[in-house]
Amino acid sequence: MDFRFEKDTLGEVKVDARKFWGAQTQRSIENFPIGQEIMPLEIIRAFVQLKRSAAIANGNLGGLEKEKVEAIVAAADQLLNNDLSEHFPLVVWQTGSGTQTNMNVNEVLAYLGNQYLATKKCSLMLHPNDDINKSQSSNDTYPTAMHVAAVTIIEDRLLPVLQQTESVLANKVVEFQNLIKIGRTHLQDATPLTLGQEISGWHHMIEKIRSMLANDLVYLSELAIGGTAVGTGINADSSFGDKVATEISRLTGKKFISASNKFHALTSHDQMVHVHGTLKALAADVMKIANDVRWLASGPRAGFAELTIPANEPGSSIMPGKINPTQAEAVTMVATQVMGNDATIGFAASQGNFELNVFKPVIAYNFIQSVTLLADSLESFTLRCLEGLQPNEEKIADYVNNSLMLVTALNPHIGYENAAKIAKKAFVEKTSLKEAAVGLALLTAEEFDQLVDPTKMIGK
Repeated sequence: MDFRFEKDTLGEVKVDARKFWGAQTQRSIENFPIGQEIMPLEIIRAFVQLKRSAAIANGNLGGLEKEKVEAIVAAADQLLNNDLSEHFPLVVWQTGSGTQTNMNVNEVLAYLGNQYLATKKCSLMLHPNDDINKSQSSNDTYPTAMHVAAVTIIEDRLLPVLQQTESVLANKVVEFQNLIKIGRTHLQDATPLTLGQEISGWHHMIEKIRSMLANDLVYLSELAIGGTAVGTGINADSSFGDKVATEISRLTGKKFISASNKFHALTSHDQMVHVHGTLKALAADVMKIANDVRWLASGPRAGFAELTIPANEPGSSIMPGKINPTQAEAVTMVATQVMGNDATIGFAASQGNFELNVFKPVIAYNFIQSVTLLADSLESFTLRCLEGLQPNEEKIADYVNNSLMLVTALNPHIGYENAAKIAKKAFVEKTSLKEAAVGLALLTAEEFDQLVDPTKMIGK
């Protein structure tokens, strides 16, 4: 393997000649051989967008030569338009401010930018700290990248999936709006409703979460950039943060602003906690929907068997013909991971000491993982399960016709206690409610048929 020597303030280090990073990235590789969790590419991409925008802002403020700005922009565009992920190898488990990742991006951009300047036969050279990191600190760039990445992945990946799930469930609501089934509360029989009504609850969960997430993005639109080391903005023009936020907005097509209080922006991540709370709420809703599906589809002969799910693959390596609710199992496992991530993010965000929180990479990693897993699993669950759900109408009708809770319709006419006598008699003697009512001389058969009609019990 060919090597080259890169230098930083601690001296020279040997770097793989094929890689674009410099000395500080190499030191991080050697000093943090911890785990396999690599810094998410969403964070790297957001960093590149930030560095590009910062170069333009510095140029407009007269603090960076035109040729250097042009070189940084060209290098950033090369990274944004090509898969160069191999040059960003650092793990999550590094310094808590994300300094090594900030320098990884600085070094790669300087390397590519200097290649660009060489092709232009320009004598200027880009320095990772003096030029790429100009007017910045890891302490304000990393939280800025966190917010840019979070907004981008929610808007571009998760919200479209939620809209897709909403649409599928809305169609099911209409399709099954008149199919009466028995309700269940406390895992016991309850009064009837329609399958469409039951699914409308699922639909509204997704609809509500989508609205909540869209509103939450306003909190993530605030960027820490301009605060530099401790929030005072040392070494940066007072307008730098605003100019960078404007440029990032232009570049990404999303609205960002410079945070009004940079001391808060550097040491608190309550906005990430808040938004991830909505992701946890989504995980809770997804868990409920998927559990409903797999319970209602349980069987086919020894379960509820009210629903049939798509047969996507054989369910067992030993039992022929078995079909399992695998999509429900996958999405519910994701839900538990998101809930665990929420605990990690909440605890990490509580560790802001004085002017800085030094748990930023773990917050970013878990947040990005939650959004990615929720989007991927919900999309799969929607396409490979929800879309193909079909009712077992014979079984549904059988449950309705034999339910003891239809007796609830008699409460206004014969009273709660008399209705309870009918239900108990029918249960003990294994007869119908009608037979029990007539046997107790509380109603005639004709009166029972008139009063106990499931179509009148569903609130329509």
